Amino acid sequence: MAVAVAADAGFAHRNLPMLLLRAREGVLAHFRPLLKAHGVTEQQWRIVRVLVERGALEPRELVELCCISSPSLAGILARMDQLGLVARERVGHDQRRVRVSLTPAGRRLAARMAPRIEAVYRDLEAHIGAGFTTRFYRTLDELITMMDEPALAAGSPQRVATRRPAVAHAPAAARPARAA
Repeated sequence: MAVAVAADAGFAHRNLPMLLLRAREGVLAHFRPLLKAHGVTEQQWRIVRVLVERGALEPRELVELCCISSPSLAGILARMDQLGLVARERVGHDQRRVRVSLTPAGRRLAARMAPRIEAVYRDLEAHIGAGFTTRFYRTLDELITMMDEPALAAGSPQRVATRRPAVAHAPAAARPARAA
């Protein structure tokens, strides 16, 4: 009956943003207790994880990679600085620019959390299957790439023929170990 109601309301498609949010919440529910036990928020962990994987970055790069608004990032970084997790340094040749890096305390936090984070990933993969996990990573990478296409951003219904290649994710057993 829900389909008939959706059709009566004039909607032909399922609510993709809502489905993605529900999937996100389902996955994050497995990580939240671990984050809480270590005294970090989801946003702080995103920043730690990105800085571990990418090294020092400018705030505008963190905004993009961590999906955090610029005004929110400023407050989050201030709190992380107070906690001793990150350091902000001016870029030598351009004093207007800042680079954010993990402090030794931030690296220790990531190292302490990494085994438990990886255990959660292993549990999730065991629950949903390694094959599904690999396909889902690949599908997400492809979706992200397609959403970044200029034709879509401009509102054009046509697809751009040249796309950035999606990053393929190997099954967990084939991936090199990550710091966090």
